[in-house]
Amino acid sequence: MIKNKKVHFEDWGLLDYQQAWDLQEKVFADTIAIKTKNRNHPEEEEITPNHLVFVEHPPVYTLGKSGKPEHLLLDENGLKEKQASYYKINRGGDITYHGPGQIVGYPILDLDNFFTDIHLYLRTLEEAIILTLKDFGIAAGRYPGYTGVWLDADNHKARKICAMGVRCSRWVTMHGFAFNVNTDLAYFKNIVPCGIDDKDVTSMQRELGEKVDIQKVKEILKHHISVLFDMELY
Repeated sequence: MIKNKKVHFEDWGLLDYQQAWDLQEKVFADTIAIKTKNRNHPEEEEITPNHLVFVEHPPVYTLGKSGKPEHLLLDENGLKEKQASYYKINRGGDITYHGPGQIVGYPILDLDNFFTDIHLYLRTLEEAIILTLKDFGIAAGRYPGYTGVWLDADNHKARKICAMGVRCSRWVTMHGFAFNVNTDLAYFKNIVPCGIDDKDVTSMQRELGEKVDIQKVKEILKHHISVLFDMELY
């Protein structure tokens, strides 16, 4: 197999969740179609593309395949009052919130181009967030038994700053991470975040005591992702 380390980067800005999901699904399906064709016609092998998307969403709650609907603490009227939408989606994980001031990352990668290990994939994404936070003077790490990135994970003050939930089929990934930069944390009070009811959620703004330049965070995060995955962003 020909390995393609080039990754097309796009920043979709502020985009409705359903629109972003539809765009993801199309890229995901197109990539799997190429892999299927390559398997059936190896003599005509075509390289598979890779994509990395950053986006922000208007307020939205999403529930993963293993999530419990009761972890959303709002009814339909409550969602309208908060001007938030709600979707049951096909990623792993429980419920989370997306909103302005949060970097949502959607890597749509063919892991055959990198490494075929979903646990290593998640740990590598986590490491990119951890290194980005370190560049801003925030010490972060992992919480045993859970995905995502945490602060003070070794004590009772543990709080989550980045949630993760992915889908992977034939080693092609979609969905990804939600990194709280300047996120309005009040929205998390309406859910049991990631199904964990005894831990707090935080953001870079809360930890640093001031609003953060989200574009700067994006550039630093892009750099760490590209280095850790040994990819060439274009």
